[in-house]
Amino acid sequence: MNAKAPGPRDPTRRFASRVAHYVRWRPGYPREIVGLLERECGLGPASVIADIGSGTGLLSRLLLDHGNPLFGVEPNTEMREAGAALLADCPRFTSVAASAEATTLAAASIDLIVAGQAFHWFERVAARGEFARILRPGGFVALIWNERLVDVSPFLREYEQLLCDYSLDYRAVDHRNVDEAVLGAFFAPAGFRQASFPFRQVFDLDGLRGRTMSASYTPEPGHPRFEPMIDALTACFVRHADGGTVDFDYATRVFYGRLE
Repeated sequence: MNAKAPGPRDPTRRFASRVAHYVRWRPGYPREIVGLLERECGLGPASVIADIGSGTGLLSRLLLDHGNPLFGVEPNTEMREAGAALLADCPRFTSVAASAEATTLAAASIDLIVAGQAFHWFERVAARGEFARILRPGGFVALIWNERLVDVSPFLREYEQLLCDYSLDYRAVDHRNVDEAVLGAFFAPAGFRQASFPFRQVFDLDGLRGRTMSASYTPEPGHPRFEPMIDALTACFVRHADGGTVDFDYATRVFYGRLE
């Protein structure tokens, strides 16, 4: 998979116009991730973390609540500013305007690198070299995705088809293109381990619309596909809502290992 979207759409700018929807409607992460990182990746109270592609700070918040110092590395100005606002009460948080491929962090300064919903946008070879540079000996990388389940309910099956019908480049940029072969190459030669945790969001119609519009591959207002998509989304909701809501079910998947 090419980590960049096809054509001229810069992946570091894709979410600039969607920040408000992203902040309000994107999922956080299950707290079980912290326990996994403690058991498997040596996460302790003094561990220094770099959240690469930290965006609006959803994953950073979870780890800062654990008490760790954390650098949030984010190249998109609007996303980074939203993250800095969310985490303004966290003195251990440092916002860094940089990319996965050139973090500007000091060599051998980081104990744990995390990337939540972000690795599929990176230039993998360059990012791997940069991660190896900034990690301390024995440090870990954990790549994390909230993977929406597409075939566990009639609603989610129809929603997946709706994205295929109306999105701009959904298949090309879907994080599921990062398969185990890609991950194996990234973590070679040491290899990686993985874990999965269930997670859920519950949406009314406004929430479903906002969640859909937070995705970089859906059309925005003014695009000829936008109004037809919203009409189809509303009809989908009416067909499947139970008590005025629908469920988004996820498997939060964590892939972790060393780069040595």
